[in-house]
Amino acid sequence: MDALRRNQYLQTMGVDVWVSRHPPASAAVATAVAGVEDPRAADAAAVHAAAQAVARPATAVTGGADVLPAVARGADEPPAVTTWESLRSEVLACTKCSLHGSRTQGVFGVGSREAQWLVVGEAPGAEEDRRGEPFVGRAGHLLDAMLKAIGLSRGSNVYIANVLKSRPPGNRDPKPEEVAACLPYLMRQIELLRPRVMLAVGRIAAQNLLSTDAPLGRLRGKVHHFGELNTPLIVTYHPAYLLRTPSDKRKAWEDLKFARSVFQALNPT
Repeated sequence: MDALRRNQYLQTMGVDVWVSRHPPASAAVATAVAGVEDPRAADAAAVHAAAQAVARPATAVTGGADVLPAVARGADEPPAVTTWESLRSEVLACTKCSLHGSRTQGVFGVGSREAQWLVVGEAPGAEEDRRGEPFVGRAGHLLDAMLKAIGLSRGSNVYIANVLKSRPPGNRDPKPEEVAACLPYLMRQIELLRPRVMLAVGRIAAQNLLSTDAPLGRLRGKVHHFGELNTPLIVTYHPAYLLRTPSDKRKAWEDLKFARSVFQALNPT
């Protein structure tokens, strides 16, 4: 993606764009962030730091290994599915928690089923519940702009899902029993997708994926590792929060650049 288009996406996100009066022809996209004096060196350093972080898992916030084991299925749980469609049908017909009584429909996920990136949010909102697709409306448009700024699109190279597949009434935080009922579906989506990098957006998603109650601020800026495959997981702000607190959009942009560097370290050219 050229610098002009990326700057347009950053402006859509609400991140101030800094442009040198005499930029070098090969200047990297990092010039879009104020305060970066040498974008090429900054990008190279970020990739190097990300490579080291991927190779050296972060210590757990709660004191143990920062890896969430695969969710164990009880005796009454169905066997792991082998197709996306059978799992989707199961999600849409699910009645494992009380949310099925108030939802319009289950919200399974959207994006490429061959994607190397997985974005995970917390739960559907009102518009998502109505349309059956995660991250639509204003928050969804901002998420799309955030992803496009690092070369991703829900229509081609990223998959988007939520921890919960049903909308909690009033968009309240998910209850523990609701997460317990729904998280195995997400785990099975991950088994099918086998992403190279995961991006947890928002406190609820990050805390549930990492089995921690640490605040989001302590989870940002490091590489966590998820599941049996130790998939690198990066934490950032939820786009709905960024709409309420636009001053933190610059921090979100730093998180996105960090996630991109982690991916680049896994896929050297």
